[in-house]
Amino acid sequence: MYLSRVKIDQQNREKMRELSHLGAFHNWVESSFPEEFKRNTRSRKLWRVDSFQGNKYLLVVSENKPDTERLEKYGVPGSAETKCYDHFLETIEEGRFYQFRVTLNPVKSLSRGEEQRGRVVPHITTEQMMNYFTSRAESLGFEVLPGNCQIVESGWKPFEKKGQKSLYLRSATYEGELRVINKKVFCDTLVKGVGKKKAYGFGLLTVIPVR
Repeated sequence: MYLSRVKIDQQNREKMRELSHLGAFHNWVESSFPEEFKRNTRSRKLWRVDSFQGNKYLLVVSENKPDTERLEKYGVPGSAETKCYDHFLETIEEGRFYQFRVTLNPVKSLSRGEEQRGRVVPHITTEQMMNYFTSRAESLGFEVLPGNCQIVESGWKPFEKKGQKSLYLRSATYEGELRVINKKVFCDTLVKGVGKKKAYGFGLLTVIPVR
């Protein structure tokens, strides 16, 4: 597994116009792996856009190593970095605390009976969005202690896909501390992601050991 980061070129107006919705970011990420197009295969990828000190960065977790030049298509030249993620995963310890960040698409499915697929609707309130994340923690290999999680940003992200009407996806970014209770399950979560719409910038959980 690989973890990559590139600084988005916010000073380039043409680039920023093209990055006007989540579908554009999805295409950017996919095009950064040209060898997969040649083989007609698509491996799993997680990505997220983070803001730090006035700059924006694209983070990508992937099975294969991205092409640096393609990864910098909308980035600042020379800013792309790629590291082996497996080494970090090996250091994960059960019982240890980690600072985390994750952006999710908090939604629920409304039941229409046993034989009908429920309509997916977004969570609206802070309480609903918080429960969406914390209620899944144990099944994802960790626990979040009361008071150790907060939603630092929430809103709606524009989404466009060829042949489909434009819409907005619910978005919530969570930060706090978690404790690993099952290393294997937790490592799977780090590489497979959390929740829905993972191909469109949701579900990438990143952590830093704190104690």
